[in-house]
Amino acid sequence: MSRYVQDLSKAMSQDGASQFQEVIRQELELSVKKELEKILTTAPSHEFEHTKKDLDGFRKLFHRFLQEKGPSVDWGKIQRPPEDSIQPYEKIKARGLPDNISSVLNKLVVVKLNGGLGTSMGCKGPKSLIGVRNENTFLDLTVQQIEHLNKTYNTDVPLVLMNSFNTDEDTKKILQKYNHCRVKIYTFNQSRYPRINKESLLPVAKDVSYSGENTEAWYPPGHDNLGATVDLYILNHLMNPPNGKPCEFVMEVTNKTRADVKGGTLTQYEGKLRLVEIAQVPRAHVDEFKSVSKFKIFNTNNLWISLAAVKRLQEQNAIDMEIIVNPKTLDGGLNVIQLETAVGAAIKSFENSLGINVPRSRFLPVKTTSDLLLVMSNLYSLNAGSLTMSEKREFPTVPLVKLGSSFTKVQDYLRRFESIPDMLELDHLTVSGDVTFGKNVSLKGTVIIIANHGDRIDIPPGAVLENKIVSGNLRILDH
Repeated sequence: MSRYVQDLSKAMSQDGASQFQEVIRQELELSVKKELEKILTTAPSHEFEHTKKDLDGFRKLFHRFLQEKGPSVDWGKIQRPPEDSIQPYEKIKARGLPDNISSVLNKLVVVKLNGGLGTSMGCKGPKSLIGVRNENTFLDLTVQQIEHLNKTYNTDVPLVLMNSFNTDEDTKKILQKYNHCRVKIYTFNQSRYPRINKESLLPVAKDVSYSGENTEAWYPPGHDNLGATVDLYILNHLMNPPNGKPCEFVMEVTNKTRADVKGGTLTQYEGKLRLVEIAQVPRAHVDEFKSVSKFKIFNTNNLWISLAAVKRLQEQNAIDMEIIVNPKTLDGGLNVIQLETAVGAAIKSFENSLGINVPRSRFLPVKTTSDLLLVMSNLYSLNAGSLTMSEKREFPTVPLVKLGSSFTKVQDYLRRFESIPDMLELDHLTVSGDVTFGKNVSLKGTVIIIANHGDRIDIPPGAVLENKIVSGNLRILDH
């Protein structure tokens, strides 16, 4: 624990010591201000204003971080949201569609977070450029979806990509291939904030570069959901509200499964809908937060937000988002924290907000190769760039898939599957160790495959594994 943090915590535990506590806080803020000023002097002239804006934004966030002590929610005030504040998707869909779909589509802008790198999966570029189906990348699918809408309804829905300093250059190169598509594509960059040393609470970065020693010194604050597609029923509900009262912010939520216990949930808090993330929950209540029975839904990160409302709140400086403190360990072993805000947390600043409980298939995060296996499999059908749950799947939830460390990197993962197995009837898959899959393998029920250290398991082509545990050593040799 750093000297500052120790002093701060001692001060907090002593009555009447708040003045001392304030002095320590000011001293730390001053140190961070000096460090940021030093970093700013290293910015080239053409990047100076942009860098200054980012560092000013970070300073405000850091100031708030020092003011807010401990988890940012009072657990006693958390209530279940009122019945009508989270609507079932079926009810929204039952309203049908208007005759003039193009008129509502012409008021839509699609923003996709494109700041994520596939580093956790061993990739060197933007995650959106990973191949999913028939050589199509996630970005290809997104462009196809929106082009399909524009062609079908003769509209001009634009696609805006929110890049990060990590993905901007690579993405711009790739966008040239969409020049002849019927989609106008725009890009802008997320903020670039410095990671801070967990001990000293000072920035790790020494200058503005993000190569060499500084590669891991910066971060873009953002998350993604690759299942986010334009839903015409939700759009119609927003443009033509049933009670005539415009809804400024809609969050798509979906039912929790065992795989989602950490996902942020919608609650009622001080009379408003509020997103609560696991990082904000007091330690004593984490198990309660993870309970599937108490908090049945979680945020998919598909958000519909009124631009007029964003402009109004921005001008009033009234968008209030809690700080999420995200601890990380850098490659060299240094413990750092990054200060983040989740866009869904802004829901409490908007009027007449709403949650819509959507089918699970609208939530497709791809953070690991286990997630990638699901979206590449026959669990999903591909139609005009949209991945939807296959009608042949008899239950609406996706299987729980846990691939071991031999599958972490995309290139290793692809090498271990001659073709993606049939997973339509799969409930649970765990694979650990040196395992490979032949062509046309079928997995059903619960399948657990464990190759012990030094052993190897080859699942033969055409094998059907149903409720099976396979362990030990299994080599199929060609004659």
